[in-house]
Amino acid sequence: MEFQIEKKDDHTLIRVLEEKLDTHIAPNLKSELVLISGNGEKNIVLDLSNVRYCDSSGLSAILVANRLCKNANGTFVLCGLNEAVERLITISQLDTVLNITETYEDALALIRSEE
Repeated sequence: MEFQIEKKDDHTLIRVLEEKLDTHIAPNLKSELVLISGNGEKNIVLDLSNVRYCDSSGLSAILVANRLCKNANGTFVLCGLNEAVERLITISQLDTVLNITETYEDALALIRSEE
């Protein structure tokens, strides 16, 4: 299984279980995100603590999640970034656009403060 999805009261948590968020996983992740958003979920936490590598298709999936949440007047939070993934996001200047927290607990606090 590539990711684990947990529906919570006020958000959906998606944990990527693979070490690489790349062209093999990103299309499936995008599909899941569209389904989750289509079911009325507006707050999504994407936990990348297992991910060691991310490519442009992975970044694209992250941006899809961010856009879907914004369009639903919700909050998208990225958490658990390792150094390489965080560097890629910073180089891409996405750190200015995305909500990024170190831990899942911090992500929850952010979602609740936005409500």
